[in-house]
Amino acid sequence: MTTRTTLWIVALMLSGLLGSAVTLRWRASHTPPIVLVKLDGAAKRPVSGRLLVFATLAKNAKAQAKGGKVTQVDADPWHPTRTAVAAREIVRLAPEQTTEIDTDAVAFPTRFSELPAGEYLLQAVLDQDHNYNYSGRDTGDLVSPIISVRLPLVVSPTLALVQVQADPDPWQLDWETPEIRADAPEARRSTQPLDVTSRLLSNFSGRPTHMRGWVLLPPGYNSGARTRYPTVYFTHAYGGDKNSLVDDVVTVHLATSKGEMPPMIWVFLDQSGTTGTNEFANSVNNGPWGDALTKELIPELEAKFRMDAKPSGRLLTGHSSGGWATLWLQTQYPKIFGGTWSTSPDPVDFHDFSGVDIYTRNANFYRRPDGMLWPISRVHFHGEGSFADAAQLERVLGPYGGQVSSYEWVFSPRNVDGTPMLLFDRYSGQIDPQVQAYWIEHYDIARYIRLNWPTLKPDLDGKIHIVVGTEDSWYLDGAVHKLKAVLDGLHARSDIRFLPNKAHMDLYAKGDDPNALLKEMSQQMYVVARGTASTAPETPSDDR
Repeated sequence: MTTRTTLWIVALMLSGLLGSAVTLRWRASHTPPIVLVKLDGAAKRPVSGRLLVFATLAKNAKAQAKGGKVTQVDADPWHPTRTAVAAREIVRLAPEQTTEIDTDAVAFPTRFSELPAGEYLLQAVLDQDHNYNYSGRDTGDLVSPIISVRLPLVVSPTLALVQVQADPDPWQLDWETPEIRADAPEARRSTQPLDVTSRLLSNFSGRPTHMRGWVLLPPGYNSGARTRYPTVYFTHAYGGDKNSLVDDVVTVHLATSKGEMPPMIWVFLDQSGTTGTNEFANSVNNGPWGDALTKELIPELEAKFRMDAKPSGRLLTGHSSGGWATLWLQTQYPKIFGGTWSTSPDPVDFHDFSGVDIYTRNANFYRRPDGMLWPISRVHFHGEGSFADAAQLERVLGPYGGQVSSYEWVFSPRNVDGTPMLLFDRYSGQIDPQVQAYWIEHYDIARYIRLNWPTLKPDLDGKIHIVVGTEDSWYLDGAVHKLKAVLDGLHARSDIRFLPNKAHMDLYAKGDDPNALLKEMSQQMYVVARGTASTAPETPSDDR
């Protein structure tokens, strides 16, 4: 073979390779970016669920990860546009079977083909129980390893579902202080699981519906003694559940054992469900959770445990969605409860729904009157993300369970198909006037108090206690200011405090004590129940 012939062959090969590369680049820019996902060892039977593929810029993710090692690629509610996610419903995926997901079809914050070119980290998750919006990555999800790819995709990568997500024992509390972890076994011995089937809720749903949680008994509790105790009903924020309540159980047990909190029975209520939090509100979508609590669960608990079983001995507290739920219960059932200590509650006046004035004609959930996007949260005192981001991310992660749709499952009228009517159009943000009116008429707490104060005053006056930070991360302080103005205008007695420079997550902390506010509120509750501060173990009260 001559030198000229060899050069000719090499030139043809290079031309072919270059042509192939050009062809691949053309294909990448003209065809949907398909990712392959294989069920490869994570399950031995066919599975179904919401298939999610997450993508994030490798350089940024490694810079933010401890030691530069990225352990998972996931959505970030504080920075919703930082990670891209694509979704597809899977009806059936058999072991060793491979399926495709078009990462342009259903995606946030943009189609994968429109992401900036570069190296990305990808990870797939199959959400079998459709609760990713609420719980994130949790027990039972099928997960792939992280792989590195370059976008735009030239060839379709394969993500193999090889692992089943398994959460640890909720009583381990690996993230907590050594003192909390050491107290967990003793706290567990003082705690009884709560699982009661509600007749009211079961009749509503047509299937057995349970009310769950924990009952923490104080040191020295003796079911055969005459001593009775005030009872605190505590419920968690959005995203919490029965397992997350364990941290609160142990925190209260330790503080009570050390004499930092008075001896009381604590009932930790799980208000989570597939649609979000039920807020212990009677709802045409979720069912009569308020009535189930007050008419079924509380009487059953008071028959079983040595509780005061009178209004002054039934106290309420909760944070965020738990703060709204406990304030709602106090205003709807003022004869039953002796007071609520609600912190950073979800919007309590719909004139300021984290900034949005739902009362406004032609209101828009996404944009201010000047056209700017409404921010949904503030991090270190500046806005981060928007309601539009949150709603669009929820749409991709699943049809229900997100924070925004959780409100609709509680507050909205019911569609003929059994789902709640949407407050606003998910693409434009325009608020539906019919749903707007229903929300205002049925669930605006400030409005309810103002319109019904003459009837409410004898049983509600002086029972409302609210604490919120002036820099609340979800702008919840605005609605609390409006509620305070309503109460002040009625000359109602209330205790509403705004803690300077406090956000949503650090509200309870003072100095080195992350639970200082909870301890302070517990002492106030005890004064309501007993008329005096606690200085010693509980003494016998009336044996009723």
